[in-house]
Amino acid sequence: MHVVFFGDQHLDSLGGAQVSMRLQREFLERAGHTVTVVAPRMHGSRAAVGATDAAYLDLPSMPITLDREYSMTWPGRATDRFLDRAMTTRPPVDLVHVQADFWGAFIGHRYAQRHGIAVVHTMHNRVDVGIAAVTPLHRPVLGALNVWRRAALRGIGRPVDGGDGWAFLRGLAAGASAVTAPSTHFARRLEQHDVFDAVDVIWNGIDDDVRAAVLAEAPVERMPGRPRFVWLGRMSPEKRLLPFLEAWNAAGIDADLEIIGGGGQRAAAEKLVAGREGVRFAGRLTYPQTLARIAAADALVQTSIGFETQGMTPFEAATLGTPSIISDPDIAAELGGGFWAVADAEGPEPARVAALAETLRVAASDISAGTAPTPLPAVAEAFRQSSRTAAMIEVYERVLAEG
Repeated sequence: MHVVFFGDQHLDSLGGAQVSMRLQREFLERAGHTVTVVAPRMHGSRAAVGATDAAYLDLPSMPITLDREYSMTWPGRATDRFLDRAMTTRPPVDLVHVQADFWGAFIGHRYAQRHGIAVVHTMHNRVDVGIAAVTPLHRPVLGALNVWRRAALRGIGRPVDGGDGWAFLRGLAAGASAVTAPSTHFARRLEQHDVFDAVDVIWNGIDDDVRAAVLAEAPVERMPGRPRFVWLGRMSPEKRLLPFLEAWNAAGIDADLEIIGGGGQRAAAEKLVAGREGVRFAGRLTYPQTLARIAAADALVQTSIGFETQGMTPFEAATLGTPSIISDPDIAAELGGGFWAVADAEGPEPARVAALAETLRVAASDISAGTAPTPLPAVAEAFRQSSRTAAMIEVYERVLAEG
């Protein structure tokens, strides 16, 4: 079958959803299917990334961040015409898979409606928490997004009123034949807020081959030395990197910390730990490099609370045999075991920071004593991308069979 992905961002930009979509595309193609990826064109020094990849259909776009990493395409008639013309050179489309929350979702649903194609929509983002994390004006912002959503998706699915984050997601799901979520906790929240009646849970996965290669290179026994911690992700407020570094300073442990990723808070983060021995900023690494660093670490630190719809990094760590320090109780429940849980997740930020500092002390002590928890083997099996793609194909086939 020919499946068309729609994303808010180019798949070669930084982000967990982009990593997941790249893997989905690769494993769908391995299974004999054709994938087209529709997303905004990149800008700046990375504009040429993926330009020769025939699967990418880059839409005209404008940069929306100072580092020009991210861009947007305006959903409207001009974009509709550009997309329709570009798709005439590609095979007939069997299914649209929207994996976007904003302009990419609008563009994808509009395309599917124009051509009478069924939509599977994967919800990657809890928009209310994400927007609240980056602006104190989140309520008017959400109201404006819902106005935009109603205008862009007029006539698609049932009309959905309301001005909060759940109304926004209900409006996106209104045109879908199936909705999937990357975790049980997010799927249940979507159902409880009437976004969709029955949401399919399909975890984002890890590349089977890269995982095997990383594990083949990893030492059988722990390498001697101080406890080694790793944090990775987008350096933005909802990821809580700065509170984590405050906790790191407060913990006072004799350990090493590697921070992987980039984003707007990097300068503030570097300033916060300036002069601290054993703290290293690695910048952006390739996917195999990142997995190798996780496998080499004694513990991964997950710090966001309430924002993640899955939280891929603790799952990647678990499938590589590395336990995690988990701040988000929903992620802890999804993993089931093999981690250190941070208390006071629902408390005020000073209490959260203090609790995280104490958990860092406990983890460092356990690692030094050789008593660190062991991730559950079942997670490693269920997190392989080949199994996740097989589950998604079952959803595709069900939707197509329902007509």
